[in-house]
Amino acid sequence: MLGGLLFGAIACGNTTTESSSDLPGEGITVIPAHSSLLEERFQTEIINTALEELGYETETAKELTYPTLYTAIGNGDVHYTAVNWDRLHTEFYENSGGDEQLAQIGVLTPAVLQGYQIDKKTADEYNITSLEQFKDPEIAQLFDTDGNGKANLTGCDPGWGCELVIEHHLNAYGLRDSIDHEQGQYSALIADTMVRYREGEPIFFFTWTPYWIGGVLKPGEETIWLEVPYTDLPEEQGEVSEADTTANGKNLGFVVDQMRIAANKEFVEANPAAEKLFEVVEIPIDDINAQNMLIQEGEDQPEDIERHVDEWIADNQELFDSWVEQAMEAQS
Repeated sequence: MLGGLLFGAIACGNTTTESSSDLPGEGITVIPAHSSLLEERFQTEIINTALEELGYETETAKELTYPTLYTAIGNGDVHYTAVNWDRLHTEFYENSGGDEQLAQIGVLTPAVLQGYQIDKKTADEYNITSLEQFKDPEIAQLFDTDGNGKANLTGCDPGWGCELVIEHHLNAYGLRDSIDHEQGQYSALIADTMVRYREGEPIFFFTWTPYWIGGVLKPGEETIWLEVPYTDLPEEQGEVSEADTTANGKNLGFVVDQMRIAANKEFVEANPAAEKLFEVVEIPIDDINAQNMLIQEGEDQPEDIERHVDEWIADNQELFDSWVEQAMEAQS
């Protein structure tokens, strides 16, 4: 019923007049969504601000788990998300209606990475470069935090999609007897990992970019990315080559991905201005990392994030204005 009401509003909102002053989004409310990670709100609010320049009203982003988020987009209860991982979220996308009910648009942030890291001090001391070396009990025991002789990996939240790849890797590389995949709320797990690092203990964790951890533990300085012995991913990700999972000369085991906008197909077909905005908007990964660091340092209230968004737009005003201009032209 909610979907019907939304699309009824969209239909009414798209009734145009002869007035050249009409904005394409007048009378239309847009509902965005992201996961429970507060760090995903920054890029969402930048897009919301651009939508408002086009006349749309926007709601505060809903926080939804996967795959519920994609189901909501497919059903029309949510209009878009700014954190669609192109390859990692393929199964969520397809199971929620695929291209018949959703659309993947633009490239918000290219070349986003995932993989396994350890602290550089331990890596240098024991000459560790590969996940495969964890088959060695002496290596695994270095990262044992609960006394069972197995390495404890700070892993991925259940439901995110990355946990499925990690579980697949443990089987594919024969690491079940060497590594325990610690799952739960990632923010709490990584906080404990940071405490161990500050105490000088070895750390072993899954991470991704963009995320604040890369600004605190910089690869090549405080940490290293681990290589995997060969590319082996769940079949849902399709045909994947070693080149697809290699970054900076290392096979990280995860596809070098891109973040796109996933939107309700009926919504974007009825709103060419919004569709064009989704197509042209792009936010550099370094800018997202920098803002995520501010959140980690305590600037995590709604007014803080609003200020971060305003400051980013002011620093990139010409680019921001070009998005809005292109969206207006698409509508006309």
